[in-house]
Amino acid sequence: MIASIVQFSYLVATALFVFSLHWMNDPKTARKGVRAGVVAMTIAVLATWGQPIIVHHLWIVLAIAAGFLVGVPLSQVPITAVPQRTALSHAFGGLAAGLVGTAEYYLWLGEGPANLTKFRMVAIIAEILLGYLTFTGSLMAAGKLQEVKWIPQRPVTYPGQNFINLGLLLVAVGIGIALVIDPASDLAPKLFPVVIAIALAFGVLLIIPIGGADMPTVIAILNAYAGLSAVAMGFVLDNKLLITAGALDGSSGLILSIIMCKAMNRSFTNVLFGAFGQVQQIKAGGEEKVYKPETPEGAAQVLEQSNLVVIVPGYGLAVAQAQHKVRELYDQLMKRGITVKFAIHPVAGRMPGHMNVLLAEAEIPYADLVEMDEINTEMPQCDVALVIGANDVVNPAARYDKTSPIFGMPIIAADKARTVFAIKRSKNPGFAGIDNELYFADRTWMLFGDAKQVVGELVKQLSGSGH
Repeated sequence: MIASIVQFSYLVATALFVFSLHWMNDPKTARKGVRAGVVAMTIAVLATWGQPIIVHHLWIVLAIAAGFLVGVPLSQVPITAVPQRTALSHAFGGLAAGLVGTAEYYLWLGEGPANLTKFRMVAIIAEILLGYLTFTGSLMAAGKLQEVKWIPQRPVTYPGQNFINLGLLLVAVGIGIALVIDPASDLAPKLFPVVIAIALAFGVLLIIPIGGADMPTVIAILNAYAGLSAVAMGFVLDNKLLITAGALDGSSGLILSIIMCKAMNRSFTNVLFGAFGQVQQIKAGGEEKVYKPETPEGAAQVLEQSNLVVIVPGYGLAVAQAQHKVRELYDQLMKRGITVKFAIHPVAGRMPGHMNVLLAEAEIPYADLVEMDEINTEMPQCDVALVIGANDVVNPAARYDKTSPIFGMPIIAADKARTVFAIKRSKNPGFAGIDNELYFADRTWMLFGDAKQVVGELVKQLSGSGH
């Protein structure tokens, strides 16, 4: 009877997970999708906990309490920290899978080598490889995004790097195959920790050559790895819900990675081994480029005379927490009958959907958020492109400069607008480590300062209180 209830609960949870992903495809149903996911996970935990084989209830209570102690603070991070918070979530998931695989291996080894069937060993090896590399790789990604001092944000490369990485992976796989063939050998208990150590090291080595501009794609790939490790854990524990939930997580991460790579005109191998985001050396003897500054008063006058204004949000908007001021600017322009649209690049910010979430927080109508391909056709008719904290996603060098690390990446065609105003905190380059040629163009004017303050000044001028 209990077994039937558990399996039915797993079926309900699986369905809710599927609906959760489906509903999160649309902003109108996204909240319902999140709630469905929470309910599904609650059902899954309670159904598993209620099985007769569970006897150490105190440990489960302590684990849940520890999860709340970590999870509640993580849910309250600012929007700028959401990418690294997401990376930490992947790290926890990978670590959980790795620890479960490790515990099951030694448990079955102690009970008798006959328990370590070839199928179980394949699942365990896959689980610890994917779990532990996801753990350290996600920690490295979170460190890069958080700009931790002892973790370099720029790509770290050295001769033969890819050969060393692939060599380590092949060694781990080779040892894994040996363990699958003969899990009861005298060397097996000693070789197993070697696989764990290599997986942990591989996670670090996989991420250090990847630059900041690739972080949105890396987060999606790590999401896929975490899901696949959960699938392997499901096979190890013979838990169908873990298999299906992990498959949903892994496949969604893979699909998102493909979308990100397409948006950047790059392949998986290029992201993982291309050291994208290298700091470019300034050519000696080159002509010094000069910005043309503008005041909020002058920019407001041009905005007032516009018919179509396209706002291009970027990470600087998130850093300044300027989304509500942008909403005020949007309202002021709309009052004057000016059409306002937001150009959303798939990799703007530091994680997929970063700008969508930020603008949704300010309740900007989703209909006015336009995808890159669609908005680019309208840019030649755009009177003003207002770039707020975006760098690499509007850099024209991506179209023609073959020496640029972003060459070939599709961009928002802000340079096609009649006038460009760019709000920027400083003259420092973007996350890819290169200057943005848009900022030196003839039709571009710079508004230096904190985005929240600058947009606030624009709102004052348009509302009349700045005169």
